[in-house]
Amino acid sequence: MSSGYSKYLKTIYVVGDFLLLNIVFWLVSFYFKWPVLVADTNFLAQFIYINLFWVIATFLTEVHHIDRGLRFEQILSLLFRAYVIFVVMIVVFLYFFDNYFIPVFHIQIKLALFAVVFFVWRSVLAYTINFVRRRGLNYRKVIIVGNGQPTIDMQHYFERHPEVGYRLLGIFSDTLNHHDTVWLKGTLNETHAFAIEMKVDEIYCSISGMEAEEVAEMMTFADRNLMRFKVIPDFRGFLNRRVKIDFYESVAVLSVRNEPLQNIGNRLVKRTFDIFFSFLVIAIVFPLALLIIAPLIKLSSSGPVFFKQKRSGKDNEEFTCWKFRTMRVNARADIEQAKQGDERITAIGAFLRKTSLDELPQFYNALIGNMSVVGPRPHMLKHTEEYSALIDKFMVRHLVKPGITGWAQINGLRGETREHQLMESRIEYDVWYLENWSLLLDLKIVVLTAIQVFTSKHNGE
Repeated sequence: MSSGYSKYLKTIYVVGDFLLLNIVFWLVSFYFKWPVLVADTNFLAQFIYINLFWVIATFLTEVHHIDRGLRFEQILSLLFRAYVIFVVMIVVFLYFFDNYFIPVFHIQIKLALFAVVFFVWRSVLAYTINFVRRRGLNYRKVIIVGNGQPTIDMQHYFERHPEVGYRLLGIFSDTLNHHDTVWLKGTLNETHAFAIEMKVDEIYCSISGMEAEEVAEMMTFADRNLMRFKVIPDFRGFLNRRVKIDFYESVAVLSVRNEPLQNIGNRLVKRTFDIFFSFLVIAIVFPLALLIIAPLIKLSSSGPVFFKQKRSGKDNEEFTCWKFRTMRVNARADIEQAKQGDERITAIGAFLRKTSLDELPQFYNALIGNMSVVGPRPHMLKHTEEYSALIDKFMVRHLVKPGITGWAQINGLRGETREHQLMESRIEYDVWYLENWSLLLDLKIVVLTAIQVFTSKHNGE
């Protein structure tokens, strides 16, 4: 089974999603015997708008275009983004058009059941496709042409990832030899005959050490023979990360930093998660915590229950960060970082810091939008000024909203940063987070944070 069958995958995605969506909505309606399905205009309106909204959600997220190179967690993140947009559109529609109102309980059951069925269906399909490709089926025949290390790197990728469904047939190069790779089939001049004979689907061209005319000739050959042509650039020496390429008319522009949260769909997904999770914490956990913690803070020392401090937020804009007060009121609170054994910290304050309960009020910050549940931890204004002058990438972390917890924190980088190297390491983790954000990554960080809190395997911050 070669690449010809891949064209049916999009149809399978589209048809399967729509069938499951409508089967779930119809079955739930039949189960509750509401409404009279044949004549009720409300139900017919529901049937129309759920399908319309699903079309819009899948169009915005391109959820039916699953690239071979996507990891499973990336696929799940894409699916969740489509589902969130779908749910938001339904909620907004029902809010403004109550003439077509469906009992809230019914719509909740339908959306919840569809979420389960949809994610199970797509997960099973993804694993099935990977299984088939690992067995050497549903593949695309590819060759690599060109010189230099990128050629070898591309070869290693195809060898390590059979699940993406690429079958490497050979490498053609004027400078490599069989000591460099056992895949060498010939020189660049021998590429055309081999590609035609083997009916190659894609040509990967490493432009390192090749003349522009040679690359152009190879591209023309691929176009004339219905072979997809892909370029492997050589960024070694100044780039070691994924880049994003945009075209301003015919000018190619590389963005040296991939930022998933620049996408409005991703920001909508993250903001929805922030609102939902923060609301649950504030509604369920915070009242009980306040009832217990507030009197203890008052008994430990005089002063307010809450501590408010100006900190650096997204785009380096100042915002007021809320915490439970853990120190005695002092004039150094806004300029001096808490240290281990700090005499300013009260007994209850030490406990709150150790368990991170002092940060519970920050869910209010996340709810109103100047913080996120997950993101780089916000610093005092004074520290932002100091570290930005010492660490090159420090300000990069301000491209996203600060978080209550973060990737650096679950990797042990929290609390006092006594050494310059510790802060540099924290910044590296923060930058990695903003370049690799996904909803699943946020969920992973939240779960690991909860585990660390309950096991006390972290230091207070």
